[in-house]
Amino acid sequence: MRRIAISLAASALSLPLAACGSESADAGSSGPTKANDITVGLLLPEKENARYEKFDKPIIEKKVESLTEGGGRVVYANAEQDAARQRAQLAEMVEDEVDVVLLDAVDSHDIASGVKAAKAAGVPVVAYDRLAEGPVEAYVSFDNEMVGEVQGRTLVEAMNADSTDKVVMMNGAVTDPNAAQFKKGALAELSGKVNIVKQYDTEEWKPENAEANMREAIAAVGKGDIAGVYSANDGMAGGIVAALKAAGVTDLPPITGQDAELAAVQRILAGEQYMSVYKPYAEEAEAAAEIAVARVRGHGIEFDALTRDKVDSPTKKRIPARLVSVLSLTKDTIKDTVIQDGVYEVSEICTAKYKAACAEAGIE
Repeated sequence: MRRIAISLAASALSLPLAACGSESADAGSSGPTKANDITVGLLLPEKENARYEKFDKPIIEKKVESLTEGGGRVVYANAEQDAARQRAQLAEMVEDEVDVVLLDAVDSHDIASGVKAAKAAGVPVVAYDRLAEGPVEAYVSFDNEMVGEVQGRTLVEAMNADSTDKVVMMNGAVTDPNAAQFKKGALAELSGKVNIVKQYDTEEWKPENAEANMREAIAAVGKGDIAGVYSANDGMAGGIVAALKAAGVTDLPPITGQDAELAAVQRILAGEQYMSVYKPYAEEAEAAAEIAVARVRGHGIEFDALTRDKVDSPTKKRIPARLVSVLSLTKDTIKDTVIQDGVYEVSEICTAKYKAACAEAGIE
């Protein structure tokens, strides 16, 4: 029922675009409003995570095209984890006079000066997926503390934990504000219920860095004494699994993840990773496109259907926001999430290596 409600809410996003005709208080800094000849700049942070190229970019492109009856276009750049490159990409888009920028920041603090320059030039910036600092006009993301809570709660349940059980905590990059929110949510569920013996902030979210961190944790704690591993995302979970296997661990402890990457879904089926967090990317990406197009057209974006929430960044308070809910993905929910929503075909998941595991899980 919750998933049906989300679908209905997403389809209702387009309704206020025709109903609202006035600009928000922040809107006065931008140039003339437009109808369909809209150019949306899309800046994504990296390619390590498969979601950005596979889901976010094409969904946003398709939605902008739909909203503008084919008259709009998306100009795309990926910073590949380079904050300086992203600053240059944002400056180039402002110089090229795009109408609005959807920005998924590599480094939320570093990009603030670029956001300020864009606003001064009349180009509104909407923070996407990660909350950039500076005068952003809206923020679209998942409920990141909820992500951490879901991860932490599921890990405790999988471990049947008590307060003496030793857990390694593999957090994301400190340059990503989402990582701090994931950590906060996870700690709310883990603290007092398990013994967190090692914590790491993983540079650039890279699996190889997580693998190195995990090797150090195994050496310090002992491979047989780690009862569970909190991993903030699926890519790092892959590195953690590799480190544990290299250490000779055959009965892997429960390991969390996030993003429902194909490799993670397969690891979950094989019993190598306990869970991931499934994010309905279409809802997040389509909401971002809706807000970007509405902003260019001069509509106020602070209306309930698009920005029902408010968030604070270190540089701006009460930013209009849309925070999308998430779901826990375990072996029991694969069919009801990534398969039901068409993220993956059964044939993609159930390759020869995983056919037996799929059959055991009732996925055929």
